[in-house]
Amino acid sequence: APSWGLMIGAARATMAQAPLLLLWPCLALTLTVLVMNALCDGLRDAVDPHPTYRPTRRRILDAIAPGLLPAPKAVLDLRNLTVEIQTPSGPIHPVRNVCLQVFPGETLAIVGESGSGKSVTSLAVAGLLPGAAHVVQGTAFLDGTDLLRLPEDALRKLRGDKIAMVFQDPGSSLNPVHRIGAQIAEAIQAHRPLSDAAARAEAIALLRRVGLPDPASRARAYPHELSGGQRQRVMIAIAIANHPRLLIADEPTTALDVTIQAQVLDLLNDLKKERGLALLFITHALPVVAEIAERVAVMYAGEIVETGPTAEVFLTPHHPYTKALLRSAPDEAGPPPEGIQGVVPPPTALPPGCAFAPRCPRAAAACTASPPALRAAGEGRLTRCIRWNEP
Repeated sequence: APSWGLMIGAARATMAQAPLLLLWPCLALTLTVLVMNALCDGLRDAVDPHPTYRPTRRRILDAIAPGLLPAPKAVLDLRNLTVEIQTPSGPIHPVRNVCLQVFPGETLAIVGESGSGKSVTSLAVAGLLPGAAHVVQGTAFLDGTDLLRLPEDALRKLRGDKIAMVFQDPGSSLNPVHRIGAQIAEAIQAHRPLSDAAARAEAIALLRRVGLPDPASRARAYPHELSGGQRQRVMIAIAIANHPRLLIADEPTTALDVTIQAQVLDLLNDLKKERGLALLFITHALPVVAEIAERVAVMYAGEIVETGPTAEVFLTPHHPYTKALLRSAPDEAGPPPEGIQGVVPPPTALPPGCAFAPRCPRAAAACTASPPALRAAGEGRLTRCIRWNEP
């Protein structure tokens, strides 16, 4: 049976004498692939619209969160964020009543086990939730502008400009068929009217700033020609290309070895000090938090269970979950790490009262009576534990 693949294979033997025999099936195959990609992209956009297009969403936000004003000087002021996902058995809430603030030149780390709601929170702030999920409560002020009430067109103008993200896997974030320099230049020209030559020159300067050797040569390379650490530096270059006010880093060092991880952390720290941006750093590695963050927020089962300055939270944790996380972290000078018994409960089966009570060694009857509120536990400290000050 004839096929384009067989035609290409047969034509390779005679391509020096009759190159057209190879050209036509290659063109036909390439055009077919491009057309199928365009068709699938169009179908995805048509049947999976962005959740911010839903007209009911804005009415719900206006009804639930009226009168909230942004905190002064905070780059990101997140209040009472609740995300809902519709399922066949009813709605679930993987993120509930999350409140966070990030200030200029500061790093706020969000830590917790997988399934705690860290990434869902960051995606909600950036307006990148999947179609099945949507925000039903709360506000997210970025320099006084509520991101959750912006239409998609306005939000798209902010992404990559005032707010940027660095994801965990740079290999899936970069386009494999475009050169590195072209992808950085595209991010620049999407928000600033620069010529192609000026955008390429700025892309090379950004690659030099993030520490890539021979940036002019790297700008002509494809993503597969770079290592994992180099691709992550490229993603950071794209993220800072337009001088964002808020940079969200969603576990950017998880797939990197220890040496490259330290280099990426040093780079993020330098950029934060140099540009005064606010950094929201999501991770499950407590040693990384101790190195890079001024403040930390601990999440469990979709809720913030403790916040405060990093040094104070690590030295005197108030919530049993924070204590368990610290005991599970490796420490060369301390005892061997201890695992946390049990697993994070899914949003479909949250226990009554405190979500951590089934795994907590200090749980009492009052812990399961009603969900505890986030309460003050000292200057700059909050905890969701009713027994935090008991010996």
